[in-house]
Parts: sequence; C-alpha cells; structure tokens
Amino acid sequence: MFQIALIHPQIPPNTGQIARLCAATGVPLHLVKPLGFRLDNRSLRRAGLDYWPHVNLHVHASLEDFLRVAPAECCWFFTKAGQLRYDKVAYKPSDWLVFGSETDGLPSELTAAYPDRTVRIPIRPQGVRSLNLASCAAIALYEALRQNGLGLE
Repeated sequence: MFQIALIHPQIPPNTGQIARLCAATGVPLHLVKPLGFRLDNRSLRRAGLDYWPHVNLHVHASLEDFLRVAPAECCWFFTKAGQLRYDKVAYKPSDWLVFGSETDGLPSELTAAYPDRTVRIPIRPQGVRSLNLASCAAIALYEALRQNGLGLE
C-alpha cells in the first residue's frame, strides 16, 4: 500500500489533516524529525480529531533513518520545482509520497540526488506561491489510488 512521509513538518494543523487523510484511506504516515511541534500538540490533535487511533504512524529520528526504510526508487518527492506533473506519474502501490516542510520544502540533497523522482502539482503563477501541504498530500494520494483502482467505496 502507498505510504505518505512528511520531512520536517512545521505546522501542526497540516500534519493533523494529513493524519486524518491517512486514517480515512488506511495509508501509513511517516514523520521525519526534527518536527516543528511536539506530537502531543493540542492543534495537531484537534486537526486529526479522534482519528489518531486509526493512523498507522511511524516517527523517524532523522532523514538518514527514514531513507534506510524508504527505498529511493519507490519514493516520489513532491516539490513545486518537480520535473514531473503529479498526474503523469505511473504510481505503484509500493510507492511512497514524500513531502517537505511548509517553510523549506524538501531538503535539497533529496531533490538533487533524485531529480527524475521529483513531482509537482501545477498552480497558476499569478499571486500564489504554493498550495497547502495537506491539500497536496490529498491530491497526490487520491491520484495514486485512482490510477491503481484502489478507490474507496
């Protein structure tokens, strides 16, 4: 099954919303430290509502620890400068959808090392710098589920 990873997330409500997305779809959620908040943060819990017991949550101490678990050839790295459009990627159920922090995006060493695995979600350039992290995770995950006939009934 697909997996979602957040590298150094900073905003608790975004992570809470993505946790809710993961609970709703049965997709594991990986958080890579350092985090910009504590896991017992009130706004994180509020955004995830009472769905936290249904989240298959994994917390990794560092990017290096995460990369030992997630093979790069199964990762799609989402960035506004990605080479591939999100709807042009052929996702496989073993894939990991990897997102960076709201403030800094993905670490440059990842995007430089795997440029052919970088993905973007297009937006109109007039006045908008980026989409919300939780929105991006939902767009990407539901496209991957759709392509693989794993729609939720």
